[in-house]
Amino acid sequence: MDLDAVTKHSALHPKPNGLILQYGTAGFRTKAEHLDHVMFRMGLLAVLRSKQTKSTIGVMVTASHNPEEDNGVKLVDPLGEMLAPSWEEHATCLANAEEQDVRRVLTDISEKAAVNLQQEAFVVIGRDTRPSSEKLSQSVIEGVTVLGGQFHDYGLLTTPQLHFMVYCRNTSGRYGEATVEGYYQKLSKAFVELTKQAFCSGNEYGSLKVDCANGIGALKLREMEHYFSQGLSVQLFNDGTKGKLNHLCGADFVKSHQKPPQGMEMKSNERCCSFDGDADRIVYYYHDAEGHFHLIDGDKIATLISSFLKELLVEIGESLNIGVVQTAYANGSSTQYLEEVMKVLFSKAAETKIKQLAKELEDKKRKAAQILENIIDLFNQAAGDAISDMLVIEAILALKGLTVQQWDALYTDLPNRQLKVKVADRQVISTTDAERQAVTPSGLQEAINDLVKKYKLSRAFVRPSGTEDVVRVYAEADSQESADSLAHEVSLAVFQLAGGVGERPQPGF
Repeated sequence: MDLDAVTKHSALHPKPNGLILQYGTAGFRTKAEHLDHVMFRMGLLAVLRSKQTKSTIGVMVTASHNPEEDNGVKLVDPLGEMLAPSWEEHATCLANAEEQDVRRVLTDISEKAAVNLQQEAFVVIGRDTRPSSEKLSQSVIEGVTVLGGQFHDYGLLTTPQLHFMVYCRNTSGRYGEATVEGYYQKLSKAFVELTKQAFCSGNEYGSLKVDCANGIGALKLREMEHYFSQGLSVQLFNDGTKGKLNHLCGADFVKSHQKPPQGMEMKSNERCCSFDGDADRIVYYYHDAEGHFHLIDGDKIATLISSFLKELLVEIGESLNIGVVQTAYANGSSTQYLEEVMKVLFSKAAETKIKQLAKELEDKKRKAAQILENIIDLFNQAAGDAISDMLVIEAILALKGLTVQQWDALYTDLPNRQLKVKVADRQVISTTDAERQAVTPSGLQEAINDLVKKYKLSRAFVRPSGTEDVVRVYAEADSQESADSLAHEVSLAVFQLAGGVGERPQPGF
C-alpha cells in the first residue's frame, strides 16, 4: 500500500470543513458538491474490501430518489448484497477522517479487517444519470487505482444492474453473464417463457404505462424492451428528455402524495407504475371508473407474488412454507390478510430450497415446475429491482388473468399517510422494535402513544431518514381524514421534541 501516493492524491480531493456523514442503508448521500472526497475514499475502501474478500466489489454512484442536486455512493458486497455492517463503520470513519489522518485510518482498517495487502483487487463501478455522477465516478476510479486495484467502469447503470454484475462476477458466470446484455437476456427469457403460456391460454396482449422519474430506468428499459416486446408493451413517461430527476414524479413522489406523477395521463383502469431515480423501487397505481386514485405498493406486490408461489407449490403437491418479510411501513390490512388468509410465515423464504425443488420435480409436474423456475429467475433479481419487479408482476397478472382492479381488491388497505419533518439532526431520533418505537428523544414515544389512542384502528411511528436530516412519519387509521390528522399531530410532536427546523408542519396535503 503506497501511502505516499494516497496522501498526494487525497490532497486533490479535500474534505469540506465540518462535514460529517454517516454510512447507512443507502450509503452516503448529501449535496453533490460535498462528495468528491467521499468518492475518492470509497474507491480506496473498495480496494481493501476486495482484497479482504478476494472478490469483486461494486461501487454505485447514485442518490436514488433524492433530488437531482444530491448524489451519493454505496458499496456492493460479493454476492450483490449490501456492505457488511463492520465495513459500514470503516466507511464512516474513512469518509470523516481529517486529511492528515487518512493514512492512519487506512492502516487501521487494514489491520482490523486482516486485509492481505498483496492480494489483487477488482472493483466495478456504475452511475446514474445525475449531472454530477460522471465526475464523481472518476474520483472513485482514482481512489481504486491509487491502491493498485483493477476496475471496470460500466458507466450508466441502474443500481440493481450493478448488484447483478457483482453477483455474476463472483459466481463465475453461474448466475448470469456480467454484462448489460446478460442482464436483459436473463430476465427477458424468464418473462417471455412465462407469458407464452398465458397468451396460449387466450390472455390479451399486455400494456403498461411506466413513469421513469426522469432517471436511468428510462434509458435501460428502452434498451431492454425489444427483448420482451412479444409479452408486454410499455409506454415510457418522464423519460429524461425533459424535466428534472425525481421532480413531481417517481415512486417516492407517487407513494408519498398518493397521486399520479406529473407528465402522465391516465385513463380509467389503466395499469401504471413508477420507478425511482435509480430504478430500485416500484409502485403500481390506477384510476377507477369514478376517477379515484388507487395506489398498489410493496404490500400488495408481496401478497401477489407470495400467493402465486403458494398456489404453484400446492399444484405440484409440495408443502414448503412461504415467508414474507415486512417492515414497519406494512399496512395493517396486509399483515392481517397474510396471516389469516394466506397463512404465511413472517420470515425469509427458503430460497435455496425452492430452487432445489424446481430441479427435482417429477415429469408429471413439469408444467408447474417450468413456471416456478422462471418465476424464481425473475424473483431472485426482484428484491430491490424495479425492472425485475415489473416483469414478475406482469407475468403473474397474465398467468392468473387478473386485472389491476382485481389485484387491488385482494384486501383493502387501511387509510394511511406519510410525512417528513425537517430537523437539525436526524440522529436525535433512535428507535427499537423494527423502527416502530422511538427510544429518543425523551417523551416522543409517549406523545405518539397518546395521539394514537384518539383514533380508531390506528397506529403511528417515526424514524430518521437514512439520507437527509428529516424524520419520516407514518400513520394509519380507520379513515383518511383520521390518518391525515394523526400524521399531522405526530409531525407536530416530532417538530417540538426532536429539534424541528423551518416552518412548523401545517395541516393539509
